[in-house]
Amino acid sequence: MHPSEEIYCEKSTKLRGKTVIVGITGSIAAVECFGTIRELVRHGADVYVVMTKEACKIVTPDSMEFACGHKPVTDLTGGTEHITMMAARSADLLLIFPATANTVSKIANGIDDTPVTSFATVALGSGIPMAIAPAMHDSMYTNPAVKANLERLESWGVRFIGPRRDGVRAKVASKEEIVAWTFKMLSRNYLQGRRLLIIGGRSEEPIDSMRIITNRSSGMMSVELAKRAFERGADVELWMGGCSVELPDYIPIRRFATVGDLVKMVDGIDHDAVVVPAALADFAPRETAEGKIPSDEGFELELDPVPKVLPLIRERCNLVIGFKAESGLTRQELAERARDRLEKYGLAAVVANDIDVVGLTSSSAILVTKTEARNLTGTKAEISDAILDYCIKKL
Repeated sequence: MHPSEEIYCEKSTKLRGKTVIVGITGSIAAVECFGTIRELVRHGADVYVVMTKEACKIVTPDSMEFACGHKPVTDLTGGTEHITMMAARSADLLLIFPATANTVSKIANGIDDTPVTSFATVALGSGIPMAIAPAMHDSMYTNPAVKANLERLESWGVRFIGPRRDGVRAKVASKEEIVAWTFKMLSRNYLQGRRLLIIGGRSEEPIDSMRIITNRSSGMMSVELAKRAFERGADVELWMGGCSVELPDYIPIRRFATVGDLVKMVDGIDHDAVVVPAALADFAPRETAEGKIPSDEGFELELDPVPKVLPLIRERCNLVIGFKAESGLTRQELAERARDRLEKYGLAAVVANDIDVVGLTSSSAILVTKTEARNLTGTKAEISDAILDYCIKKL
């Protein structure tokens, strides 16, 4: 057994049956390839590697063979690897990661003098999807000729992933972004062209400069929803309050602290669907003390109700899915509370769950609509899929 087989489908089967060709060029970012290839294998992809001579100076063919389980192509031979590996094996995706300015410009102008550019020529000529992850100095990325070549390739249907620009470098996209885009490009994109907004996390209403009133929420559910919506083809935006999970770097994110902050953002909603797993406060301090109230002094706290955000969102979008968290209720009682909220605010559905599942990777909930109350169980990714399936049905 090759070592790569030990990790095959270790994380999921999302890419099982898919063949991904990874083209590596002579950027120092090639050192990121090993971990990215292994991650693709962990999700079930059959990965093959093709390398330029310059790439072989940075990462070794042996290390790439260990990563994917197949001997890399470093030269084209009489075996016509660029034809047999792309067309005969029915490659599902050519991913050039990383791509230098030199390689991008060659592909855009039909120059075919490395194994990677030959594979790209076949991909473009045969309609095989191609994604390119550029990596170069920012001054090269903004060079007018390079920009024109990027635009030309984009007009031909080539997908560009990244780069992450910091003013000096146009750095290669993260492993997580590469894998997410691979899912997106190779999945059935039922949400293609749909704009989804996920609002998650917790609001934090200040008592003073140190203390806050908040709710229990890790933000895990909203992040899983955003990731799965992205992977399934949607144009996703994530509005996030306080949270304790890592946020994806490939999804546009806006942050809010208080319910008042979120209310000010609502006018910007023009999405096809909005899903709101956020844990928002019902009350906020009437006044916020400046500085920190001395801990050895008692104080009285007067609370005022804050605006309900769901009705405001509903005014901006026809398809809104809310969440309802309760504690110690029977399934029937929980479903009834959820349906009350659904009817009160005119929502399409409400996902009801017990607060004891906060922060757990697996969960159970009830998807309540006007006509049914359906049990949802599994990981939060699986529950996210069930919620998105409902969105697809309604859209």
